[in-house]
Amino acid sequence: MKVVLFCGGQGMRLREFSEQIPKPMIKIGYRPILWHLMKYYAHFGHKDFILCLGYQADVIKEYFLNYDECLSNDFVLTGDRSNVKLLNCDIHDWRITFVDTGMTRNIGGRLMAVQEHLQGEEMFLANYSDNLTDLNLPDMIDDFSRRDRVVASFLCVRPSQSFHIVSLNGDGQVHGIEEVAKSDVRINGGYFILRKEIFDYLKPGEELVMEPFQRLIAEKRLYAYKYDEFWAAMDTFKEKQKFDEMYARGEAPWEVWSAGSNPVSRGPLGR
Repeated sequence: MKVVLFCGGQGMRLREFSEQIPKPMIKIGYRPILWHLMKYYAHFGHKDFILCLGYQADVIKEYFLNYDECLSNDFVLTGDRSNVKLLNCDIHDWRITFVDTGMTRNIGGRLMAVQEHLQGEEMFLANYSDNLTDLNLPDMIDDFSRRDRVVASFLCVRPSQSFHIVSLNGDGQVHGIEEVAKSDVRINGGYFILRKEIFDYLKPGEELVMEPFQRLIAEKRLYAYKYDEFWAAMDTFKEKQKFDEMYARGEAPWEVWSAGSNPVSRGPLGR
């Protein structure tokens, strides 16, 4: 299936990074989070990507135009750089469509802008470009495929943030307080699976998960796939640090493509 990735936002809560580069290009280790996400989808056989670009689109384009396979893979160097033999490759069989969807469009608008590139697709995948998981994606796709009436599905996860949920009455008396991660609260974790009918529910200017999803809810055609294992988003500097620390320790559960392999192949920070 084709994979639509929303890469056009400015990442205002990570301004210390995103003033220089777009949020999807912020690195975990020595590769951007966008690369980690695309590598995840490619691992499960989904290698036809549509990137919805906006803020600093040129940075993302230049990254892939100048992509160096040697940074992610083992190779043999004989003499100088002109004689390099790659022992394995990352993106040689990826197909990437780069679409400038504008600076100010919301997610729904960006999806509508790439509709023409989804012609003939009965189903497709879509996602934000700042979150990672170790979900076995085929399980979610199989579950979705069995639900004929469902038009859209998303990953439903527990928040990874560290704030507390407070319950209180009208005059401020507290009845309870608990960590959000241990509460019954669940959030939209992305990893959308969409049927082509989603465009029948989406109107110009609308946000994908607001008005269109409300219409699907009314018709009982929206489904959430619950997942309680690893999921995390890079939305703040603290969360960026958490990703870096996990990677540096060799604990990167989203690297499903590395399961059972030699950790040396992860690159310089995995050594």
